[in-house]
Amino acid sequence: MRCAQPGCTGTVVDGYCDVCGMAAASSPSPSAAGGGSGGAAASTPPAASGSPAGPASTRSSAVSSRVSTVTNRLGQVPLGSARSVSGSRPTRRLGSRAGASRLGAGLIEIPSVPILDPRQALMDPPAVAEDKRFCSVCQAPVGRARDGSPGRTKGFCPKCRTPFDFDPKLSPGTLLGGQYEIVGCLAHGGMGWIYLARDRNVNDRWVVVKGLLNAGDPDAFRAAVAEKQFLAEVEHPIIVEIYNFVAAPDGASYIIMEYVGGQSLNNLLKSRMKEQGGRFSPIPVDQALAYAIEVLPAFSYLHGLGLLYCDFKPANVIQVGDGIKLIDLGGVRRIDDDVSPIYGTVGFQAPEVPSAGTSIPSDIYTIARTIAVLVFEFRGYQNQFADALPSPDDVPLFAEHDSLYRLLLRATAPRPEDRFQSAEEMRLQLLGVLREVTAASAGAVTRSIPSTVFETPTVAGDRLDWNDLPRLLPDPDDANATWLQAITTDDPLQRRDLLASAPTSSPMVSLERAYASLALGDAAAAWAAADEVLAADPWDWRGVWMQGLVALFNGHPGDAVGAFNTVYGTLPGELAPKLALARACELSGDLDVADRLYGVCARTDAAYVAPALFGRARVASAAERTTDALAALDQIPATSRAFGESRRKRAMLLATVPDERRTLQTLDAAAGELAQATIEPRERASLRIDILAAALAEVLEGGPVSGALVGGIPATEADLRTGLETAYREAASLEPDRQRRVELVDQANRVRMRTLT
Repeated sequence: MRCAQPGCTGTVVDGYCDVCGMAAASSPSPSAAGGGSGGAAASTPPAASGSPAGPASTRSSAVSSRVSTVTNRLGQVPLGSARSVSGSRPTRRLGSRAGASRLGAGLIEIPSVPILDPRQALMDPPAVAEDKRFCSVCQAPVGRARDGSPGRTKGFCPKCRTPFDFDPKLSPGTLLGGQYEIVGCLAHGGMGWIYLARDRNVNDRWVVVKGLLNAGDPDAFRAAVAEKQFLAEVEHPIIVEIYNFVAAPDGASYIIMEYVGGQSLNNLLKSRMKEQGGRFSPIPVDQALAYAIEVLPAFSYLHGLGLLYCDFKPANVIQVGDGIKLIDLGGVRRIDDDVSPIYGTVGFQAPEVPSAGTSIPSDIYTIARTIAVLVFEFRGYQNQFADALPSPDDVPLFAEHDSLYRLLLRATAPRPEDRFQSAEEMRLQLLGVLREVTAASAGAVTRSIPSTVFETPTVAGDRLDWNDLPRLLPDPDDANATWLQAITTDDPLQRRDLLASAPTSSPMVSLERAYASLALGDAAAAWAAADEVLAADPWDWRGVWMQGLVALFNGHPGDAVGAFNTVYGTLPGELAPKLALARACELSGDLDVADRLYGVCARTDAAYVAPALFGRARVASAAERTTDALAALDQIPATSRAFGESRRKRAMLLATVPDERRTLQTLDAAAGELAQATIEPRERASLRIDILAAALAEVLEGGPVSGALVGGIPATEADLRTGLETAYREAASLEPDRQRRVELVDQANRVRMRTLT
């Protein structure tokens, strides 16, 4: 059996790891019993006693027949459009630092897709299936069979009289532009036929030729001309390369582009279904996320050029070898274009596009919908769920990977201003979700990767108060970023006085003032500073984060749940909101959700191991699952600064197990843990007294056990009395209070063995 210690590669032999030496332990698991998951739909938490109170919180509870650990059911606080009276778009956004991207993101290996001979992909014969023939203007069915006769491939729409023509215009052997020899048809799509050709001027290389599906459609013709203009500007390694533009003698325009010889993600899905006898077989979650992470820099590039992709879907991404290509730029348009026709696909296109047009958030929407279609059998995604996602009750994958569900919810929010506002913002959160997904199956904690918005947690003990949670990082784009760097004092009173003289108001000044106010115990001032942040930008989640800290400070964990749950939904790839939400759920009694969130943090990032495992131990202890609590503490590695503290907690748990489960073996284990614990001498002496006193009680009740030891002392009455007497006298020597010192000496005298002399 593999060792469960984070980062250890050893094997358990005879109950102990052959590398780190730690005892084998099963991972703590959530209790299977309990009540329904309730949550506080917190708004403005009340201030601490003596401080002005905010508006009353609204509370709700959801009663379920089973315990739910899906955090989206917890209470939330208003953010973004829910706070914005006007519904306008955000006034500002937090910046994101870009990073390198590669298929698999360095976290997983994706099976390579071989480059295929393009001739194997030719259509024979080239034809558009009747059930895919629609009018390009009114979308009415055209070219359908009637009275036993096959449907026409040419004609006029019976509804709007627009001409249609589904026949390829180029036949094999045609030399287009004096350079490109047509070999055959590869496919057909919403905007044109796609041909395979050889470039006779460049070593007979394979190229793709794309033309119009219906040259008589003026909108389609204008889109093709516009596509030329856009593609002339595009040069990115993930985006298919455009070589040339040529015209046929009949005036039709054609685009010559790079041949990409792998498989589209749509075809990969079909191949998997074929292997499963026609049953849906999703792309593995980590693989699908890696595809999205890889393609998002291409979207960032397009958006940087002022272009929108518009029609992203599984058919438009091809994996070739160990890389991918974004193909079919037929729907690309400029961000400020309010005239050109918009091309999209039902089930992927954002709901506001027909009325409000396209935007960067509408591109984000298509990426999220593509992920959903890849990772589970998304039935009804083009009708019943055309503008929504099914719930975790209907999709087990969402219940298993809560962060993925929350990411898809945000990326497909009904209002575009509530979605991710840039491809890079979404990519960073996807990376975090991918790390969680891979960590869930890896069996070992991944390395610590710094966040771009939160500091790395530094707490190493069994505490998790508001000031132990990861602190917000400075925003380099803040108007006072440079000025704030000059404030170096850690004294909260001095900091708050200096912040009052800021050159101008800005979110970071308000946030720093909130931190200083909490450190001074002024919860009302901290809340007011957080309100300033949200008043300036209703989408600035940092204001809600500060509200959550104020709620913890005030002892209102239900309100903290709502705040931290909102931040989690906004930043589903970050661990800091999960750690904070876990603590709030723990304090409010929602132990199953707390345990799950602590577990995610503990296995995903090395920096979160200690605080998260201490949290799991507290949750298990509160649920009277001592074995699970011990197992959680045992997973804190010996290399951690928290190792000594974990031994102290294990010693206390073992020494205080209920009488009916206490044995000399558990007491000896407690003494062993005490020997490794980081503990103050007086507390060590006191705990040793407890262990030896309990052992003496066991022996007096059940008799001595031959060969048994407790902390190195033979488990006999005489030896234990002598050891306990010594422990009392040692404790007395460490006690500064005279009265307490006398009491300890008296106890030592009472417990010692009586003699005849």
